[in-house]
Amino acid sequence: MKMQIHSLTAGGAYEQQHTSCAYTLICFIQRRHEKKISSELFPLEIHSYKHLTLNKNCVYHSYHLPWFRTLSWYFLLCVNYFFYGETVTDYFFTLVQREEPLRILSKYHRFISFALYLTGFCMFVLSLVKKHYRLQFYMFGWTHVTLLIVVTQSHLIIHNLFEGMIWFIVPISCVICNDIMAYMFGFFFGRTPLIKLSPKKTWEGFIGGFFATIVFGILLSYVMSGYSYFVCPVEFNNDSNSFTVDCEPSELFQLQDYGLPPVLQSITGWTTVKLYPFQIHSIALSAFASIMGPFGGFFASGFKRAFKIKDFANTIPGHGGIMDRFDCQYLMATFVNVYIASFIRGPNPSKVIQQLLALRPDQQLHIFNSLKAHLTEKGLLPALEEAA
Repeated sequence: MKMQIHSLTAGGAYEQQHTSCAYTLICFIQRRHEKKISSELFPLEIHSYKHLTLNKNCVYHSYHLPWFRTLSWYFLLCVNYFFYGETVTDYFFTLVQREEPLRILSKYHRFISFALYLTGFCMFVLSLVKKHYRLQFYMFGWTHVTLLIVVTQSHLIIHNLFEGMIWFIVPISCVICNDIMAYMFGFFFGRTPLIKLSPKKTWEGFIGGFFATIVFGILLSYVMSGYSYFVCPVEFNNDSNSFTVDCEPSELFQLQDYGLPPVLQSITGWTTVKLYPFQIHSIALSAFASIMGPFGGFFASGFKRAFKIKDFANTIPGHGGIMDRFDCQYLMATFVNVYIASFIRGPNPSKVIQQLLALRPDQQLHIFNSLKAHLTEKGLLPALEEAA
């Protein structure tokens, strides 16, 4: 009971610790390459999974459920094999096609992944004990939910990184900014409680954090959009067999003129402003970080109260565990990935060419003839020949 009371009254200290830890992470991220960050996310994923399964292990020791811990880590291995295999095939396609063992693994990757999962499924069925059927199925479901929360989100974070560092830094910075500004507005102006799960949260802090995060997101996006290191997607260079972050910035990261509404024209005296199109998208990212991001924290708070614990772990002295620091970030990673797929990403010519080069010569010739006939029908091919 004492632990619960402490967790409810330590709101200010919690936010300050969260802020300092998060900004340390930001400074670290800005000095690392995407490929290195991707490899470093795996240990964070392992720690998060371990923290979420901590209570399950306590149950395991109490009831002596057979194979429980082994199956938990086995399913983690299977899911990581599936997701990381998909990522390697997608971004290392040319390299995978060069090596025969990798090419075979890539071709049958999903079948192998499914076979691995079926093996774990059968092991679970064989481990069922008559007196603990309900508990074992409960643990089985818990394991799958934990995998969904941790591994899937980590996979999406890696995909966001490959689209450009800006798609990683801006979203997590907006979540951090919202935490800080919601605390500040709530501390000075907070009067109306927001949600029972977090008694220190107020409507004033929630609304103030929303508008402050919108402004912060626009300003940060303006600064980062001017640097190719942050905006260029990661691409594999066939000549050097390495990833490169060098490109001509797309229209999303080039300054454009936007007309102001008449009301703002009368106030500022300007008719147009120069903005990066990404700044418009940053409004959606900031809005999500302010409105939906906190619900990740509320979910974690409810989870910990349900099991009467203050923190998921004590990995970071004074800060709790990895999951305590990143509870709001997981929803954000999913939203960014869905947003990119829905509104940003288009057909990638380089990936299409890589896939074409992997085909047999007769298949390549068939596609060439089909494309030539299509361009001739559209009237584009003669124009290209005349220009040549």
